[in-house]
Amino acid sequence: MDVNGTVAEGFEPVREAFARNFTGLGERGAAVAVYRDGHRVVDLWAGTRDVDGTEPWQHGTAQVVRSATKGVAAAVALLLHQRGELDLDAPVAAYWPEFKAHGKERLLVRHVLGHRAGLPVLDVPLTPEEALDPERGPAAVAAQAPVWEPGTGHGYHALTYGWLLDGLVRRVTGRWVGEWLAEEVAGPLGLDLWLGLPEEVAGRAGRTGRVDGPEPAGALRARPKRSVTAAYEDPHSLTRRAFAAISPFPDQNDPAYRAAALPATNGVATADGLARFYAALIGEVDGVRLLDPAAVELARAEESSGPDRVLVVNTRFGLGYMLHGTASPLLGPGSFGHPGRGGALGFADPETRIAFGYVTNGFRKTVTADPRAQALIRALRTSLGA
Repeated sequence: MDVNGTVAEGFEPVREAFARNFTGLGERGAAVAVYRDGHRVVDLWAGTRDVDGTEPWQHGTAQVVRSATKGVAAAVALLLHQRGELDLDAPVAAYWPEFKAHGKERLLVRHVLGHRAGLPVLDVPLTPEEALDPERGPAAVAAQAPVWEPGTGHGYHALTYGWLLDGLVRRVTGRWVGEWLAEEVAGPLGLDLWLGLPEEVAGRAGRTGRVDGPEPAGALRARPKRSVTAAYEDPHSLTRRAFAAISPFPDQNDPAYRAAALPATNGVATADGLARFYAALIGEVDGVRLLDPAAVELARAEESSGPDRVLVVNTRFGLGYMLHGTASPLLGPGSFGHPGRGGALGFADPETRIAFGYVTNGFRKTVTADPRAQALIRALRTSLGA
């Protein structure tokens, strides 16, 4: 496998791990980027742009990153808070009056960001066509009754998270999350990152698909517990219902799906776009910094931890971000970011001043800890002498 791109001196272990992902873990096409102190130190790509094709991955090939989108969307809420436009401790209904239905008048903005809203499912799932209408998802969560008392526990809001955030941001700013992101974040930073893929760049996005790679060493220990497997198999469980809030799930290669903006799940990005975004969250990138130090601490201060009512494992969340832990190992204890189901990952680690982005066209069964991304993280720790 020919690996293209560059690594700064000392980061050679990342290149080696990236190459091994193709020879040992079934990678088809992927890219990884790492920034340190706002400067790119790893920029690698290899394989094919389409999971089922032969055309080579190019510098600048983008992919759907699934739930890695959530970490990007969360920055919109934190930036609005930083600007004094959104109170994290205010009820959502203070901005969005229709949201009061079914006893949600005391549900706070921070409950949404910390996956504590009690709204991971829809009693009536949306069809793929309905999900592409920006009004339908927010209206559905506004009308939905919580399945637990908001604030009393946490559970991953796999799809509803995006509609909750979209409805809130629209009522605060007059813009949807994707519009705000393009104008206030991606534009100023020159990011190859889109929530609502414009037609003029749609040709840069590769086709994705399911791949089955060999299990890594220790896979017997890594296999999910019986309770987790049962939750994914039970059509009545919160787990299955959360991931089926759109049913059936749309074809992620459909141009109409990619052109829509679902802040929980359909962002399109390059590895550099993800890494550069996280680098700008924690420091300056070409003169632009997104979050001030206080907002960074909000992003990574533990908001939720312990048994996740949806994922049925122990998870940790800050405000909008997954935190380092057994379910989602990142670079270190202070890291914050978000994986995408099946592979993609973006995160920042303020202590080492590292930002990381990984995208792939081959989706695996993993939800939060893909072995390919984990191999790259281990190599990055080696590069840093950790």
